[in-house]
Amino acid sequence: MTKPRMRTLALLLTGAAALAACAPKAPKILPPDPGNAVSTDTSGGGGVQGPVPGTQADFVAQMMGQDTIYFDTDKYNIDAADQAALAAQAQWLAKYPGKKATIEGHCDERGTREYNLALGERRANAAKNYLVSLGIDASRISTISQGKEHPIALGSDEASWSKNRRAVTITID
Repeated sequence: MTKPRMRTLALLLTGAAALAACAPKAPKILPPDPGNAVSTDTSGGGGVQGPVPGTQADFVAQMMGQDTIYFDTDKYNIDAADQAALAAQAQWLAKYPGKKATIEGHCDERGTREYNLALGERRANAAKNYLVSLGIDASRISTISQGKEHPIALGSDEASWSKNRRAVTITID
C-alpha cells in the first residue's frame, strides 16, 4: 500500500473508532413508558405489582370482563347480566370520582351503516342512562356510536355477531 492510502485508511479507522465511542449508551434503568399503566416494585423485590389504581388498565383488571355488555339482535335494552356489569362499573367510577368514561356502542355487520350508527348510539346511551341511575354524574360519561365499523369478531355467523353487539366502557382522564 502507498503512504497516502495508508494515511487515508488510518484516518477512516480513527474516525470510525471515534464515532463508535460517541454512540449513545443505553441507560441502566429505562424511564417508564408514558402509556404504561403497570407499576413496578421499587422496594428492591423487582416484581410487578399490577395496574396503577385509577387507570384504564386497573378498570379492565377490576371489571374482569364486565367492561363490556352485550345485546340481542336489534335491541338496546339492559338485561340482568348487563345490570350486574354496569353496577360493578358504577362502583369503580364512584371510587375514582375524578375519572370520566366513554361508552362505545357497537353493532354486528348486518343492516345499513346509518341504521347501525343509530342502534350503536341507543346502546351506548342505554348503558350511560343506567350508570346515571346508579348515581354516576352524567357529565362524567360521554357516548359514541361505532356502528358496525369496529367488529371484535370477524365472521358472518351468530357467534361473531353476538360478540359484536356490545357497549364498551373506556375510562379517560
